[in-house]
Formats: sequence, C-alpha cells, structure tokens
Amino acid sequence: MPKQTGVKQIVSNRKAFHDYFVLERFEAGIELFGTEVKSVRGGECNLKDAFCFVKDGELFARGMHISPYEHGNIFNRDPLRPKRLLMHKSEIRKLAARVQLDGLTLIPLSLYFKDSRVKVELGLCKGKKLYDKRDSAAERDTGRDIERTMKSINR
Repeated sequence: MPKQTGVKQIVSNRKAFHDYFVLERFEAGIELFGTEVKSVRGGECNLKDAFCFVKDGELFARGMHISPYEHGNIFNRDPLRPKRLLMHKSEIRKLAARVQLDGLTLIPLSLYFKDSRVKVELGLCKGKKLYDKRDSAAERDTGRDIERTMKSINR
C-alpha cells in the first residue's frame, strides 16, 4: 500500500479566530488510539471549545471532542479525554513560559493529516475584547462590500 503524501484538512476551529488574536502558529503531533484515528478519518471531531495546557513538562489538549468510532465497540475511548500533544521538550518549555508570563492562551486551530499522520496546528493567542470583535466584523463586511462592487464594475 503506497504511503499518502500531502496535507489534508480535517477540521478547523473557526470560533478561535473570532475570539482570539493569533500571534504565532505551531505544529504538533497528537497521541491517538486506533479507533480515534478511524473516527478522525471520517471527520467526526470538534475543536470548538478546545484549549491546551502544560502539565509536568507535557502538552495536553482538553475539550477536543473525537466521536466514538461506530464499529469500535469496547476499544472506543472517552471522546473528551485529554489528548497528549507531541512536541520537542524545548518548544514545550518556551510555550509554557510565554503562556505563564505574557498571559497568552494555547488554542488548537486545526486538525489535519500530513503524510498519513494526524497533526494539530496550535495558536499562541491573545483574547479579543468585545470592541475588537466588532472591529473585525466591520472590516469583514467592508471587504465583502468592496469585492461585491468590484465584481459588478468588471461585468
């Protein structure tokens, strides 16, 4: 069986972009069990309320919901169990220091396959205030209006 290559997006956390400013992005592996990987291949996962934390020098994701595989019977795991993320120890230490000192948050932004391995894109994020959310919504609306008028002019 040939090895798969390339990047295939599984799910993205659109709520994170609404609630946070993404300052930096990182890639991490994720420790999953067999039935969880099968469920992820089917796209049955949700990152909506997920966040990451460092405990005892290891990085974990909590709130990442991976639905039980329907043919998995006794091998299925708890859908909301904390999942360990795989990064180099030095990177984990740097992220933990940034979270602790700067008051930032680690949020999973997307889940994707990279060469047949499941990867998580983490974002080092700063929370948005209500007026920031309004500003970004206004920018998005004006961008849509501009594109709509440009499209009608070019006809």
